[in-house]
Amino acid sequence: MNKYHKALNKIIQKGQIQNNKKGKIKYLLNYNLHLEPIDLLDILEGHAIARNKLKNELELFQKGERLTEKYREAGIEWWDYCGPILVNSYPTYFEKLPPLIRKINQEKRNSKNYVLFLGATDAESNQQPCLSLIQFQIDNGKLVLSAYQRSSDANLGLPADIYHLYLISRQINMQLKSINLFLGNVHIYENNLQKTKELLKGEKVRFSLNV
Repeated sequence: MNKYHKALNKIIQKGQIQNNKKGKIKYLLNYNLHLEPIDLLDILEGHAIARNKLKNELELFQKGERLTEKYREAGIEWWDYCGPILVNSYPTYFEKLPPLIRKINQEKRNSKNYVLFLGATDAESNQQPCLSLIQFQIDNGKLVLSAYQRSSDANLGLPADIYHLYLISRQINMQLKSINLFLGNVHIYENNLQKTKELLKGEKVRFSLNV
């Protein structure tokens, strides 16, 4: 089992039950995923994700594109439920990422904490980012990328976020040491529980989107 599948298994085995407006979930609080390059290889090679769509999505985020129509044109349809415009969502914050990356690549300061904050409060929103903070640190010439996520759908959102963080790390001109994800609430929706068990048995499954 790779570390992602171990997280899924732990949610199934030890998760608590909660009801929310999207349905019943099984969840863990304050879960930490420490991923070194070998772990990322195991996860990304062993788990089916829409790589091209996620790459296009991140590029649109970093351009600050807010129109869901532009995402649909790139083959990305999972934002349609937000309405025609992504208000105060990922593009609002990720458009600040390219200049931050340029700064990191220019300075490469060990003592500097480079941080991208996401999810400002007291602002209009139809989709507050689940990912709240990304921190870039340099440890002996290697990149340590840390992220805090307030809420994580373990089936659909988490693999996509891992891949996005990996793509972001590739934009930094130094060797990656680790990606560390701190998940405030990581969960599996009840309607995806059986499919998750099938996934862990090695079967191909398609998860349902909960919005």
